[in-house]
Amino acid sequence: MVRPGCRLSSYARALAVAAALACAAPFAQANVYALVDDDGTVRLSNTPDDPRYKLFLREPAEYKLKDRSEFRGVRNPGDYRLRAPWGRQTDKDLFENPALAAKPYQGEVVEAAKLHNLDPALVHAVIAAESNYNPNAVSHRGAVGLMQLMPDTARRYGLKEKELKTPQKNIRVGSQYLADLIALFEGDLKLALASYNAGENAVLRHGRKIPPFAETQAYVPRVLRFYDTLKLQ
Repeated sequence: MVRPGCRLSSYARALAVAAALACAAPFAQANVYALVDDDGTVRLSNTPDDPRYKLFLREPAEYKLKDRSEFRGVRNPGDYRLRAPWGRQTDKDLFENPALAAKPYQGEVVEAAKLHNLDPALVHAVIAAESNYNPNAVSHRGAVGLMQLMPDTARRYGLKEKELKTPQKNIRVGSQYLADLIALFEGDLKLALASYNAGENAVLRHGRKIPPFAETQAYVPRVLRFYDTLKLQ
């Protein structure tokens, strides 16, 4: 306990401020750097612009995705947020969607969609936005294949880097990752898609909102437009 009139140490003040920030924004996780000015003022930042800043709190290396078991039997929970008419569709309808019949890799998409409880139209929408159905596509950031998987993400699901351009495996792992993101964000499809593009930690750091990245801001509505034209009405 600090008595009135006592002067807090620089470290104690920094700790108190950091604790307050953590309590106020539990999802805004990022490295926090501290700087003590000559007059004793403590400054905290997640974007240090002075060489005197020292690392104070480290961001977790990765966020553990939630178990999807609670979503069993729910067809693409994100669509409830978008008010799509899932209640009027049967499994047979979903997997025999005539709008998808002539799409490339339809067999692989349906197989993965059934396995991970997704609407195949959503998987096609992601593929169209990510690679335009080019299994050999490689982005400037190193994402590979139909669903543009980063090698690190693929390894999380047991997929080797040399397998990234194999359509069936790329679609299976991409669909699994997308389904896990939908579960992580409790059915919010927009946040799941933002996470697919920018990473789930970026969405968590920004308070469970779409990050202010130009690419991500354009990506989410683009996928949703594709999805809207492909899904059952």
